[in-house]
Amino acid sequence: MAVTGKIRMALTALGIGSTLFAAGGTGKKTPNVIFILADDLGYAELGCYGNSFNETPNLDKLARNGVRFTNAYAAQTVSSPTRAALMTGLYPPRTGIIDYLRPDDPKHLNEDYTTIAEVFKSRGYHTGLIGKWHQTGYARVGAPYESSPDRHGFDEVLVSENEEIGSGTWFHPYHFNKDIEKLLAGNKEFLVDRLNEEAVRFIDRQDNKTPFFLYLSHYAVHTDLHGKPEDVDYFRSKSGAGTSDPSKNNPDNDPYKKWPAGYKAKRNNPHLAAQLRVIDNGVGEILRKLEEKGMLDNTLIVFTSDNGGEATITSNAPLRDGKSSQYEGGLRVAKIVYFPAKIPGGRVIDESVVTYDYLPTFCEMLGIKKKKLFQQPDGISLWPLWTGKANKLAKRSLYWHYPLERPHFLGGRSAAAIRSGDWKLIEFYDSGTFELYNLKNDIGETNNLADQYPDITAKLAKELEAWRKEVL
Repeated sequence: MAVTGKIRMALTALGIGSTLFAAGGTGKKTPNVIFILADDLGYAELGCYGNSFNETPNLDKLARNGVRFTNAYAAQTVSSPTRAALMTGLYPPRTGIIDYLRPDDPKHLNEDYTTIAEVFKSRGYHTGLIGKWHQTGYARVGAPYESSPDRHGFDEVLVSENEEIGSGTWFHPYHFNKDIEKLLAGNKEFLVDRLNEEAVRFIDRQDNKTPFFLYLSHYAVHTDLHGKPEDVDYFRSKSGAGTSDPSKNNPDNDPYKKWPAGYKAKRNNPHLAAQLRVIDNGVGEILRKLEEKGMLDNTLIVFTSDNGGEATITSNAPLRDGKSSQYEGGLRVAKIVYFPAKIPGGRVIDESVVTYDYLPTFCEMLGIKKKKLFQQPDGISLWPLWTGKANKLAKRSLYWHYPLERPHFLGGRSAAAIRSGDWKLIEFYDSGTFELYNLKNDIGETNNLADQYPDITAKLAKELEAWRKEVL
């Protein structure tokens, strides 16, 4: 494989040059990595996190045989900043992406950064992105520059957007990229099925000589939920299923047209459950393909979400609020890690971890020194924690900064937050007020302790302000 352009520069920056690390080159088999990112999936949606309505048997099995995290956080309460943090290992304010990018947005992920894909490429990996990118505006709708995934280290880019990402058309033809040709049999190709099939085919194209990194980035379960009718009917028939009327734009309740009945149910949403069922089915298909090719034991799989669930279409209980909010429902996410060759399974980890930890974690796994990257990550390596060599992380605080000119359309306010140990402080920019919670005793953030513990409030507020000055 030729090494040219930015990739050559990235390899040189990593101190590797043009001689790539070959699988087995150190006497050890290089692991494949599959990173599965769901969109807007709330902390409480999976069976292994206590949900009794949705059905996620494959993810639950992955959690039982791998590691499940109870205090995993998104780097931001909305999509684009979290994805930038995943790619770079940086706090969102450092990347300049602190809100979701609009279709014609002039902002994009800086191409100088060493991305997670380029880190894997530097060790000889074949890299692929399937699905959502959301790290740029799109030239077709007026963005002055479009920074596509192939400019950030991805060899293959499949079923990704080139116009927009929201208000989803879930059945082919896809509004977010009208160039995508139908692939699956039948008259109604469903987007989540398509991404799953692309993932299985990607794996099938690989051999056991060249390791691969696959970033499977789902568009589901994002805004304007819409599941396959047969799955929606199944969940609608379950006890406790949520209901809502179809939109006035779908008065005949066409099950293949946007905004059918149930899509706005606020609890036990049958469309969310239907979409999640197909995501889970895809995990099962991926596992079977890996086993068929003899790759399962040597493949690391991560499953997580970019932020919490939308409170308008689901409940994040026991967490408060949802996407766009600095409360736990907007920030805390499910996280499962599975890797039979290196990671002891059957564990639940309560340590606080966050999106920008992934890049330094993979650097340690691959033996790449962080100082060789273009940017110095803000995250820390979780590799010792994942592999069981450490039970605790060094004490640190987690930070969030989400300034808004007006409240988010989902209800979130302009705010910042810090978590330090069991304490969490939220600073509301729009009112200048603070709220303090002890998450160990009050995971639902129901009891504001700011007045009861003024010293802790002042200490955390000062630390948050110092961090903000550093990163802005």
